[in-house]
Amino acid sequence: MAEAADFLGTSPSPARRWLRRTGALLAGAPLLTGLLQLSAPAAHASGQEAPRAAVSGSRTVAVSLDSLSPSIPSAGDTVTVSGTVTNKGKQPVTDAHVGLRVGPLLDTRSEIDTVAQRTDFEPGTDGPEIDGTYTQKFTALQPGVAQHFSISVPAAKLHLGADGVYEFSVSLSGQTPVQRWDQVLGIQHTFLPWQPSAASVKTKTTALWPLVSTVHMTAETGPGTVQTPVFLNDDLAKDLAPGGRLERMLTLGKDLDVTWVIDPDLLASVDAMTRNYRIRTDPGADPVAGTHQAVAKQWLAELQQAVAGKEVVALPFADPDLAALAHRGTSVSGTLSLLKDATDVAASTVETVLHVKPATDFAWPVNGAVDPSIIRVATSAGADKVIARSDSLEEPDSMTYTPSAARPIGQGTTAVVADARLSTSFEGDLSQAGASTLAVQRFLAQSLELNGQTSKQRSVVVAPQRMPSTSQAQAMYQALLALQQGTWSQSQDLAGAAKADPDPKATTKVPSASRYPSSLRKRELRGPAFTEIADTQGKVDNFAVVLTDESRVVTPFGRAMNREMSTSWRGRDSAAAGFRDGVKAYLDDLSEEVKLIDKSETKLSGRSATIPVTVQNNLVQGVDHLVLRLTSSNPTRLKIGGKAYAEQPITVSGGHSQSVKFTTSANANGPVTVIAQLYTQDGQEYGAPVSFDVKVTEVTATVMLVIGGGVLLLVLAGFRMYTQRKRAAAGEEPQDGENAQATGDAEGPDDTGADGGDGPGRGDGGSGGSPAPDGSAETGREPGDRENSEPENPAGPAERLTQESGSRSPAADREQASDPTPDTASESADPSGTGEKVDR
Repeated sequence: MAEAADFLGTSPSPARRWLRRTGALLAGAPLLTGLLQLSAPAAHASGQEAPRAAVSGSRTVAVSLDSLSPSIPSAGDTVTVSGTVTNKGKQPVTDAHVGLRVGPLLDTRSEIDTVAQRTDFEPGTDGPEIDGTYTQKFTALQPGVAQHFSISVPAAKLHLGADGVYEFSVSLSGQTPVQRWDQVLGIQHTFLPWQPSAASVKTKTTALWPLVSTVHMTAETGPGTVQTPVFLNDDLAKDLAPGGRLERMLTLGKDLDVTWVIDPDLLASVDAMTRNYRIRTDPGADPVAGTHQAVAKQWLAELQQAVAGKEVVALPFADPDLAALAHRGTSVSGTLSLLKDATDVAASTVETVLHVKPATDFAWPVNGAVDPSIIRVATSAGADKVIARSDSLEEPDSMTYTPSAARPIGQGTTAVVADARLSTSFEGDLSQAGASTLAVQRFLAQSLELNGQTSKQRSVVVAPQRMPSTSQAQAMYQALLALQQGTWSQSQDLAGAAKADPDPKATTKVPSASRYPSSLRKRELRGPAFTEIADTQGKVDNFAVVLTDESRVVTPFGRAMNREMSTSWRGRDSAAAGFRDGVKAYLDDLSEEVKLIDKSETKLSGRSATIPVTVQNNLVQGVDHLVLRLTSSNPTRLKIGGKAYAEQPITVSGGHSQSVKFTTSANANGPVTVIAQLYTQDGQEYGAPVSFDVKVTEVTATVMLVIGGGVLLLVLAGFRMYTQRKRAAAGEEPQDGENAQATGDAEGPDDTGADGGDGPGRGDGGSGGSPAPDGSAETGREPGDRENSEPENPAGPAERLTQESGSRSPAADREQASDPTPDTASESADPSGTGEKVDR
């Protein structure tokens, strides 16, 4: 039907094309299957795997070696190996079994590195399986399912020969649906150190056990005299609690013969936790009380017991980053003095807390990486021994063995070079049991291989990472414990390693700065960080000189600046900047507790007056050695103390204020800006200035002269009135020149008239007379003579003016005892007294 549908010269129909393709596939399928079946055995017979097998092969199943006991077997021991196998493929593995393989004896430390890096199976290298009796079989391994295994075998069955390090492997063999023959589908390589009898020459091994942590304490302390410390967070309590990192380091380390390397800042922080302390929870919120005093006390008590009789090396306080200081900090003034302070306080801190005398002459740069600038900085604070590492001070190619750690590098400095392979054995993620076991076995293998390199006895140092995790610390403990129980190593303290005779063939040349690892340089504190630290130090110095008890500020802020340079800030730039900002802000807050009180506009009347300025001290302690300067912006108009500015020393008790008065003199009217500023005695400005305006209303000389003359006249008139009143009260006769009317007025009021001319008068004798029949007083004259002649004693101008105006004379005024005093005091040209003439 399909063929009938095709016409000459046309393409086949879609239905026909589909039939042809299907037939071709069906016809070729048997041939393809046969070829695959023939090629697989051929590839297996030739030792080559098919392409699909090459992809999976010995990596099809993951083998985890979770434990190997004992780590260093002896002749009569039984070696027990346990772990898990997990099928990572998509098809089940059948007829599977786990077996043990012993490889060849390894001759060099480099061969150990090579084996540790291999993940696949090499038939000619990994050795055959030991006796088939010591295997564990599995019917099937399903994809993604882990199966546990445990195999025990006598050491004699391992057929170990000469002393040394043997490659030791755990393999899983089985079949897959595609590859139906027995093959290695997974393998894990490790090492068996074999030294059944004591070595003729043992290596002296020094292991450092670091107790170092991140920064926990701030510069802030609580109010009052106790100075309750404030912590950044509660992380330290977690590390000290059972199961925490520092608790595990202490618990494991006390059973080892090690050199304790301790950051005094950690001790100071834990010691502070044993008393009242507070924790900062949220930014801006008040700190809350800490509650882990018991945990801190127990940890310190156990540490005191652990280090008793052991060597303790104290790092500079807060473990400053020596490399960062050398590369970025030396250009900033004052940074090296901070390092010296950190070194000086280290010994006293350790002695106070742990009651042991530590060694402080060791410097430990990060990862033991050194260059000439790091050596200079490390020794500038008093250390004469630098803990370096062999991947920094590399040995020449002519060295066929690892030399002793100590070697002189010039200028009386000794480099104690830790072995890089041993020191880095416990880095990385060791949280899985398999990874931890491999790290332990590799460490022991390297140690034994190092011991067998030469018949010379050497001193070797192990300097692990500064802050091992809990799992890393556990692996370190297992390895060092096995090593101390082994037959080729003996323990030695760090001081002994530093004093050992150096190998004359070992390198003593410090690598150049260009060879310093860039990966380490990128994680250092930046240059601006050291500038900020120097600025804070300057503020502390400026603040301390005015305090009566500077230790309350110098000590906590000095330790805070040591913490700002800590090695623990590496790779944590944001956190480091936040800590520096917090220290600076708290210092500013404290400094501002001693300040000038703001003033409003002041009015100054007259030629001179005083201006008060108030200094407030809200600190617990008193301040001294301060100078208050008051400066006039226009000395021509307003002078202070007779010049442009005046200064007065300041002393204020804690929680008090003090007002200081400055004498001023004005020469012209108008506003003048006055600036008050506190200074330290060495001339440094302290705090913010206070500016205020003084409005001068100075009185001119002419006005002052007129006012003065008026005042003088008033004084003279008052004196005259006083004498007249005194004489009238005594009954004396009027003297020549005195007006009779004034005498009459002094005796009593006029009863007859308002004009005063017709009333009763006084005779010359001063006695009162009776009125004459014509109404006139008896004066010895005719009544008509008064208008045409002057009186016998004419009145003065003042009396006459009083008589003519009809008002009472001054004598009459003096008789009014209830008259009030003047409303306004008379002005004086003399300078006003203290506090006068100043309106706030």
